[in-house]
Amino acid sequence: MLDTDLAELYGVETKRLNEQMRRNIERFPEDFMFRLSAEEKAEVVAICDHLAKLKYSPTLPYAFTEHGALMLGNVLKSDRAVEVSLMIVRTFVQLRQMLASNVELFRKLAAMEKKYDVKFKAVFEAIHELMTPSDSNKKRPIGFAPWEKK
Repeated sequence: MLDTDLAELYGVETKRLNEQMRRNIERFPEDFMFRLSAEEKAEVVAICDHLAKLKYSPTLPYAFTEHGALMLGNVLKSDRAVEVSLMIVRTFVQLRQMLASNVELFRKLAAMEKKYDVKFKAVFEAIHELMTPSDSNKKRPIGFAPWEKK
């Protein structure tokens, strides 16, 4: 997450958040936090509409990993920081559980495919199709098709 997003979550100004981070820089190794390059900043601003205010900012934003975001909560030491830190921990735990369950599902399906013979091949192919996102979910264009004369 970028420093601006975390500052909003923690209820502080981005300037103050970065100030506290710099005062406690020993708590933020490279795998907790890094600074975006000018190219990365331009790409992020182009992709994320809510970051449009960064477009003309002269400073490059910091990006924090989940561990860096939690460490910011420890550095800020406010009631809101504690609440947000707990929320971040719970969110990442849920994400890991979701990813683990999908990995386990694929693993079980692969084991079943090896175990059963060709009779179930069509069933497994159908399951794979259902698990894979497709372009078939596109909506039809709005309007009507004119009647064809026979």
